[in-house]
Amino acid sequence: MTNRTKRLEYVWVSNPRYFITICTLNRKKNLANDHVYSILSEELSNAYERHGWAIGSYVVMPDHIHFFCTDSDQGKRLSSFIKLWKEWTTKRINAEFDKDGSMWQKGFFDRLIRSQESYFEKWNYVRDNPVRKGYVANYKDWKYWGHIDYI
Repeated sequence: MTNRTKRLEYVWVSNPRYFITICTLNRKKNLANDHVYSILSEELSNAYERHGWAIGSYVVMPDHIHFFCTDSDQGKRLSSFIKLWKEWTTKRINAEFDKDGSMWQKGFFDRLIRSQESYFEKWNYVRDNPVRKGYVANYKDWKYWGHIDYI
């Protein structure tokens, strides 16, 4: 066992916060429109009641979504929460647009946020995503972002 591995045995983060990225299937650019955004943001708003996960800030890009989250004492496992959230959003979007099939890539990307500094660093990066992609000149002009809970 290396020194790094030994040190990791003692790492404990209570009430962990995660930075999540979920991509669309084949990176199809179908998320950044008003109707889909309203469904995604509503399902994020319902995450605590349905799954036991509080959602902080989020940004919806055309082919992926980023958000920060933390679980409650009764929260589902992170992988179960994401799986169910994908199912709910897929069903609603498919019904609204008369489509069929999955809209999300398998899996997701998660990163444990270990400090307030790390949270703000990640948020600034995510918040500026639409600017880096050339969609808007200022992040405030991108209308597909928000904040639900203080985490």
